[in-house]
Amino acid sequence: MKTIKTSPYVPTDISVEEVGKNRIKITAYPFESGYAITFAHPIRRLLMSSSVGFAPIGFQIDGVAHEFDSIRGIVEDVPQLVVNLKNIQFLIANKESDEPLKLSYSFKGPKNLQASHFISEGVEVTNPELHIATINEGAELNMTLLVQNGIGYVPSEDIRGTLPEGFIPLDAFFTPVKRVTYDIDSVLVEDNPNFEKIIFDIETNGQIEPMQAFRNAIMIMHEQMSVFGADLSLEAPAFSSKSGNEDSAELKNLLIRIDSLNLSARCFNCLDRAEIRYIGELVMMEESALKNIKNLGKKSYDEITEKMEELGYPVGTKLSENLIALFEKKINKK
Repeated sequence: MKTIKTSPYVPTDISVEEVGKNRIKITAYPFESGYAITFAHPIRRLLMSSSVGFAPIGFQIDGVAHEFDSIRGIVEDVPQLVVNLKNIQFLIANKESDEPLKLSYSFKGPKNLQASHFISEGVEVTNPELHIATINEGAELNMTLLVQNGIGYVPSEDIRGTLPEGFIPLDAFFTPVKRVTYDIDSVLVEDNPNFEKIIFDIETNGQIEPMQAFRNAIMIMHEQMSVFGADLSLEAPAFSSKSGNEDSAELKNLLIRIDSLNLSARCFNCLDRAEIRYIGELVMMEESALKNIKNLGKKSYDEITEKMEELGYPVGTKLSENLIALFEKKINKK
């Protein structure tokens, strides 16, 4: 018998599972029938189109006038070099300016030039084994790369007019998310089999953590939808505030149980003996208190802090008094 409702069921359970390097599965449930696809599809689109990554957008090589040129002493001609260069996945720490970062390099042969040779202070690459060029003995390759952060894909023709004179444009593949899929399964709630579960499978190239990409997509969705709150005189929801309410996603994150985080046995046992059961209890601990958990070694401490960062709560995160009160109220009930 179908129950008459005045509001849709609000999902209560979410879990995150690491299934590989830079790959996670996020499971959320229960959703009303038809609601799962309503949320899953736009979140997938936002993950693929709105995640910020780094990409080379242009280059300059001594003695090269255009993208169809050749380089003396280099096995690859410029068109092949272009293909290889635009596939380098850069990761730049503390890039604050929106202007492209100019990176200059000088390579001498013989050398099998790989992406790893482009690493410098503050500049990493997530695909270090990528082949770039073969430099013969006695040859020299002097080049400058322009690296930019952005979203989506921008073709070289759209970039050409923005580059300094003498630079050759590259197609820019900014998207750091390699793959996003989702499955929707049925789930039983109070003898009703018509509820749904979403299982996201998210993999990135290492420029961003999968969990952070997911959080960013949710935040963008809220920002995009807030226009309706402004136009219709509705109160827009505050997504990332740490204030919280009884049904906030923030509070639900804090109520994730420690035993669902796939911690190592040693790490979990230390927390269990200290009677720490929920993420929120870890979040509210000072760094010194966390380090002083009995028998918690450095390896276990690093494992916990890494997991907390993945969940968006690095050590030292401050919560509002209201959110702390709500959390304590919930765990006292439990």
